[in-house]
Amino acid sequence: MRIAARREDGEFVTLRPRSFDDFAGQGDVVRNLKVMIGAAKLRGEPLEHLLFSGPPGLGKTTLAHLIAAEMGSSILVSSGPILEIPGDVVGIMTKLRRGQVLFIDEIHRLRRPVEEILYAAMEDFRAEWVTGTGPGGATQISLPLERFTLIGATTRSGLLSAPLRDRFGGLFHLEFYQPAELATIIGRAAPALGMSITDDARIYLAEHSRGTPRIALRLLRRIRDFVQIKGEAGIALGECQHALEQLGIGTLGLDRMDRAILDAVITRFGGGPVGLDTLAAVFHEERDVLAEVHEPYLLKLGLLQKTPRGRVATAGAYLYLGMKPPAGVNAPVPLFEEPENDAPEE
Repeated sequence: MRIAARREDGEFVTLRPRSFDDFAGQGDVVRNLKVMIGAAKLRGEPLEHLLFSGPPGLGKTTLAHLIAAEMGSSILVSSGPILEIPGDVVGIMTKLRRGQVLFIDEIHRLRRPVEEILYAAMEDFRAEWVTGTGPGGATQISLPLERFTLIGATTRSGLLSAPLRDRFGGLFHLEFYQPAELATIIGRAAPALGMSITDDARIYLAEHSRGTPRIALRLLRRIRDFVQIKGEAGIALGECQHALEQLGIGTLGLDRMDRAILDAVITRFGGGPVGLDTLAAVFHEERDVLAEVHEPYLLKLGLLQKTPRGRVATAGAYLYLGMKPPAGVNAPVPLFEEPENDAPEE
């Protein structure tokens, strides 16, 4: 949820909350984190390892920074894809001080040899690995580590191995935000960007931000561009609507790709089922982009459903695109409720 913005004096400001009191949304997660942090402080111990899961842009990185600040420590940030060999993560962990936070984004993308180094580090605070090969050449190395807190973030928790997941003391899933929560975030961010925003514009933008703070703040910056070009000092509803229209953001915050996905499922594949790999080939897009960026919100709105054979358009998808649903097509799911479909992902 952090976006840098340049003020008129040329300096950059951050829109990331500075404390839990400034963090809007994820109420249950924040309440439980406060309990864990408070108890750890009373015991004089570092916080247990934590895992945050959920779609991109919901505040996983922001929460990691807030946790480090609340614990009176610092944070070291890395990500799964760049930790390629065991030596990469060992080099980081051996430099950590007691109570320091190590944040690994996209932790589900760790390579298995790197992941296995974390097992002993998380459980026994030791870095253990083998160098050399063969009966006489292999050497077991073990180094003690300071007690640190590992915070992992993932958009694909199902890809985490059970041994890694089980070593986290707290597992938290972040949900899409309600429009009122996003409106609060937008209202706090606008003055930091040097703009005022009317209540109706703030609510309209919140309703078109896909339940995601990162998207709300990105759109706010783009709306600011349109407003400043016109020489205005504030964002009113009309300017907000015009800017989103120019940016291709439609009702419920669906962008051009979201609408193209729904249209392809319906017009090219008869409403489905269609596999995610097939859709990725149609749009020349990475499968992970569809699975992590577009699909979760379409599922949340009840416009798509998962089945064992692939994705299926609901009646809501037909109605959204102005089409008449065929007889027997699933009825729309109320907005901001989980679809009642627990079928495994293909």
